[in-house]
Amino acid sequence: MQSYKRIEITVGAFVLLGLLSIGWMAVKLGQVGGLGETGYNLTAVFDDVGGVRNGSDIMMAGVVIGRVTDVHLQDNRKAVTVLHINEGVRIAEDAFASVRTKGIIGDRYIRITQGMEDSYLAEGDEIEETESALNIEDLVSKYIFSGKE
Repeated sequence: MQSYKRIEITVGAFVLLGLLSIGWMAVKLGQVGGLGETGYNLTAVFDDVGGVRNGSDIMMAGVVIGRVTDVHLQDNRKAVTVLHINEGVRIAEDAFASVRTKGIIGDRYIRITQGMEDSYLAEGDEIEETESALNIEDLVSKYIFSGKE
């Protein structure tokens, strides 16, 4: 009887340890934020974000440096994005943010191109220079309806 209780306690401990490990991996490897997340937030205003959404990557020099945490409409005209930048990454005040596509028809992401300034943006600052998404449908329709074939 005593050995059954010891086995049950051991199995319970392993199950609990497994569940804690799965939870930790979900937070660290997934797009789950809020727990132990460090860094700072910037904003960028675009005419068109063309598919950028919460959780989209922010990349600089081909390296993921953060994630988009919010996208909302401002004055029914502009798209405001909140960019969470990882700790240790500094963005120059004259940096340039543009909406890009991974591959030909892949996910949209925001690419940051560093500027030449020696001063850096801080929590809550805005990236002033932005380039909106290139909309292929608009280009095709302009080409077709312009009479060129």
